[in-house]
Amino acid sequence: MVVKEELLGKLRRYFALNLYEVKVWTALLSRGVATAGELSDIANVPRSRSYDVLESLERKGFVVMKLGKPIKYIAVPPQEVVERVKKNMLEEADERVKRLEKLKKTDLIQELNSLHTTGLKLVEPTDLAGSLRGRHNLYSHLELKMRDAEKSVILATTAEGLVRKADRLRPLFERLSKKGVKVRIAAPITKQSRELAKSLGKFAEIRHTDSKARFCVVDGKELVFMVMDDNEVHPTYDVGVWVNTPFFAQALEGMFDQSWKAMKPVK
Repeated sequence: MVVKEELLGKLRRYFALNLYEVKVWTALLSRGVATAGELSDIANVPRSRSYDVLESLERKGFVVMKLGKPIKYIAVPPQEVVERVKKNMLEEADERVKRLEKLKKTDLIQELNSLHTTGLKLVEPTDLAGSLRGRHNLYSHLELKMRDAEKSVILATTAEGLVRKADRLRPLFERLSKKGVKVRIAAPITKQSRELAKSLGKFAEIRHTDSKARFCVVDGKELVFMVMDDNEVHPTYDVGVWVNTPFFAQALEGMFDQSWKAMKPVK
């Protein structure tokens, strides 16, 4: 049986399987019921590995072992497999979250914080900077920096960026508002984003600008800026830079303040 490499690659990504597992699984799907030896031949997987692979697939809910001799395996319907995998992933994620929440209350996190604080004292100012690749990493770092804001957050973004950030960062904006942090957002306000901007107005002050910029300044100390136009780059290849630089951050904040006065508030 020949299965396209593209299909095998997709199955590995979606179901978190290794190459032998997807080969054996697709081989079993094509037969419905088969022995380990038959599947080894069909999938071109070493016979010595086929039993381990089938045992793993059985634990994950992809196959069922049929009683009798010789031992045979039955393929679980793909739709049922999707539901099982989804359930397992949710349970595993929930368990990991619980473990991490418990970690916050242990001495281990205090030790890690102590190491980090000690390490920062030894770091040169020029080392407090880093590049960020991929929009997911960019937004994760933005959240990290804004979460610790004490006084102010300045955010300049594009029309599309405002929609993305409103969807992902709304709960964070709400928490910052309750903390008393002043949040200002400058972005081109379009017909499509006007209502969205109004709803965000409960937690942040939003004004319209024709300028295209993508940066964030937190407490006049830390700066995150994106170096590419989000309309011309795939999210995977988006690039940003984070810098801990009060000197430059305050200078940029001062220029933003001057431009802010001329921007039109969203009413």
